[in-house]
Amino acid sequence: MTNDKLRGGDFRAGYCAIVGIPNAGKSTLMNAILGTKLSIVSRKPQTTRKRVLGIYSTPKEQIIFLDTPGIMPRPSTLLHKAMLEEVRRSFSDADVILVLAEANRSRDRALPALWDEYKKIAGEKPMVLAISKSDLLKDRKELLPILQRYGDQLEFKELVPISAVKNYNLTELIVTLRNYLPASEPFFDSEQLSGQNDRFFAAELIREAIFQKFKEEIPYSTEVDVTEFKEREEGKWFISAEVIVERDTQKGILIGRNGEALKSLGERARQEIERFLTHPVYLELHVKTKKDWRQDKRFLSERGYHSN
Repeated sequence: MTNDKLRGGDFRAGYCAIVGIPNAGKSTLMNAILGTKLSIVSRKPQTTRKRVLGIYSTPKEQIIFLDTPGIMPRPSTLLHKAMLEEVRRSFSDADVILVLAEANRSRDRALPALWDEYKKIAGEKPMVLAISKSDLLKDRKELLPILQRYGDQLEFKELVPISAVKNYNLTELIVTLRNYLPASEPFFDSEQLSGQNDRFFAAELIREAIFQKFKEEIPYSTEVDVTEFKEREEGKWFISAEVIVERDTQKGILIGRNGEALKSLGERARQEIERFLTHPVYLELHVKTKKDWRQDKRFLSERGYHSN
């Protein structure tokens, strides 16, 4: 479908920033809405570091979703501060802000502590609250006090209970968000799913494999640089990437005995990259140490992480 077919008198288009505390299900929600995997996911919090742009297009609207890092009240490293800056930048670009709160987690009772931060960043922009993971409640009646508690917060224009995993109420959520978008021409072609390139997603999928395979501090101390990405006319595409860690001991863990851990990591990442690209690839991984890179402003800036 071309942009011409999308245009109409009631067509709306705009940006929606998806925000919330770490591991609230932001990436899972965007992937579910788009019907494809763009944002990497894991059970560990703070998996998302840079905002991921996902484009949802229908003949009625185009919503450009901005999947953002989880908000941390007290960022402890320059990397964390840069992640918070990504959230602020997304708020600035957004026409509507979608806040996620988990229905089944008592820790979301602490979410009000972040409302001042949300309001400060959002300004006068409309905020919609989605109660995520509502399918995990044993009884739907349990939603009533949750909705009442959040409904008392006047900052939220509307509340929508959802489940990304079960596809529950996602259509209602789209209809709700559409109400806060301006009448506009589409920003992107309707066939386009993201504004980011394959090189970006290859790096993200390698990071996802690290989050899934390794425990404790390793995933958080790791950054991935794709140094080569060659699309060949025949045969497998070639991708070479550096996995950067903070300490030599972490490097040893990533490589493993006789290189077995790195080989296993590469195999897992290669499969996901091939699934995303729908093309076979040869993936080459190297591990290098950059001491305390999460506190190195120049290193972070060169990789697109910016903080004030």
